[in-house]
Amino acid sequence: MSDTRSTESFTFAMGEFEATFPRDRQYAKNHMWARCIEPGSGSQDSTWRFGLSAYAVRLLQDVYFLDWEVEAPTAVEHRQMIGAIESKKAESDLYAPIAGTLSAINEHVLSDPSLINADPYGAGWMIELDFAEDGSGVLLSPDQYADHLTEAWQVAQRTIKGQANF
Repeated sequence: MSDTRSTESFTFAMGEFEATFPRDRQYAKNHMWARCIEPGSGSQDSTWRFGLSAYAVRLLQDVYFLDWEVEAPTAVEHRQMIGAIESKKAESDLYAPIAGTLSAINEHVLSDPSLINADPYGAGWMIELDFAEDGSGVLLSPDQYADHLTEAWQVAQRTIKGQANF
């Protein structure tokens, strides 16, 4: 569970696997990364791009299906179900990482979900959301996310070992 912090990225050990996380973005507790691609000005909301973090990609392994319950543009609430994802290891619902307006869905990743595995921080982005905040208070800094990963990994290990209720 060690984490090595550098200027450009930090790593987190998930058993024998080390996941790398860029520091040029923020993170949501549901293991999505967030990067502001268009800062807001005046009354205009900021546009943020979201994708799955290396932690989520590692736990899912080999994503092969992605489905969206909502279309752009649609107002979404924090933790609202917005879609579903299937992989070699799991089927899971996808939830909005923040409240805002879903402004874009990456059509490339919809037609080829393997992009999530191959390039989670680039071509594998999933959605864009517009919201009025700068992300602070809603999203985690890289250091806060590193701390969150330590807790999440402990829960994942108990769940994998069938000890989730202990």
